[in-house]
Amino acid sequence: TALPISKAKKRFRVFVTESQPDKSGYLLEKSLREAGVPTFVILDAAVGYIIERVDLVIFGAEGVVESGGIINKIGTYQIAVVAKAANKPVYAVAESFKFIRLFPLNQQEAPNKHKGDSNSSDMTSHFCVDYTPPSYINLLITDLGVLTPSAVSDELIKLYC
Repeated sequence: TALPISKAKKRFRVFVTESQPDKSGYLLEKSLREAGVPTFVILDAAVGYIIERVDLVIFGAEGVVESGGIINKIGTYQIAVVAKAANKPVYAVAESFKFIRLFPLNQQEAPNKHKGDSNSSDMTSHFCVDYTPPSYINLLITDLGVLTPSAVSDELIKLYC
């Protein structure tokens, strides 16, 4: 968490996307503010505008696939694309129990249980998650240590074999 860092007298601030469609970014902002971390909520669409003001990008992950890519909340992929274009490092944080034996090559190959109801004719339904390829992730911070995306498959072999 950011609490030990904030007590270490380091000067930093956190930009949090509002995280549509459920606006969960506001919950993170509240938690960080309560810990004394200067935090600002920005529109999801403002990432391209704000990226030049950040030093690095950190994501959580709902799943880490064999290739070292991640399945995470919708919008993660586009933020990673913007960060790479701006030469900003991207770090994903996930526990090893989120490592999954999948090898998606694109958005359509993410498992259905990780998607919203995209086949619905109701225009109010949304995709819930997207797939971010490993080429957009610099390092994965896990309970097993700090890993490169290419090291995930080795860790999966150790976990499942």
